[in-house]
Amino acid sequence: MYLEVDNNKTYIATGSKEHVDGNPTMSFVHGTGMDHTVWTLASRYFARHGLNILAVDLPAHGRSEGELIPTIEGMADWVVQALDAAGQESTIMVGHSMGSLVAFDVAARYPDRVTSLAMVGTSMPMPVGDLLLDNAEKDNHLAKEMINYWSHSTSAHLGGSQVPGIWMLGKLIRLLERSGPGVIYNDLLACEKYTEGIERSKNIQMPTLLILGEDDFMTPIKDAKALAETIPNSRTILIPNCGHAIVSEAPNDMLDALATLI
Repeated sequence: MYLEVDNNKTYIATGSKEHVDGNPTMSFVHGTGMDHTVWTLASRYFARHGLNILAVDLPAHGRSEGELIPTIEGMADWVVQALDAAGQESTIMVGHSMGSLVAFDVAARYPDRVTSLAMVGTSMPMPVGDLLLDNAEKDNHLAKEMINYWSHSTSAHLGGSQVPGIWMLGKLIRLLERSGPGVIYNDLLACEKYTEGIERSKNIQMPTLLILGEDDFMTPIKDAKALAETIPNSRTILIPNCGHAIVSEAPNDMLDALATLI
């Protein structure tokens, strides 16, 4: 569906189901250079199991209009505006990679709006290598190739997929190629600069779940576990033989994990 958020036409996927008054809401925030489509399987599943779904396209991503937001805090503020536009007072908040930082910041600064939090493929801080940043700033295709390569585990590179017929590396590179000029650099830089977030962990009192890939090269497990130790009511689920692209590499395991929050 399209809504007006911050005076801009904004696309929010609902899992192909209309919202039902009284049902709990689950909101999804995508990662760098991506859009709502990464959540298609999860959003459709939970939409058919009694939840209202909001899978947003951040401004200048996917089908949403507007200007790029240069900070994680700004993206979090925008997500709250999207909740208001959709008429949702509270939500289960789910984010992957950059989206996990956005979801975290919403939960930390707007705790009354978040009933539980899931951070998929996350770490804090989330530093970005200079080589990747430099190529992203120049809009070089190599930046997309590096993200695609490092996002997947060894088994994914060999073609293993939980979903028959899905070419995971081909799917992600095409998605990144659809992003507009400057989008990937904007998102990576926002992750790089989000250095004060961990100080807000004490504000995260709601149930929190970290879903991590055992073979994640982008957001190392040790950094994610260090984050988990600062969140009072957190659990961690580690998925074996899985990289950073958990949403596509291990969709069934991720669904099982997310279902524990409902």
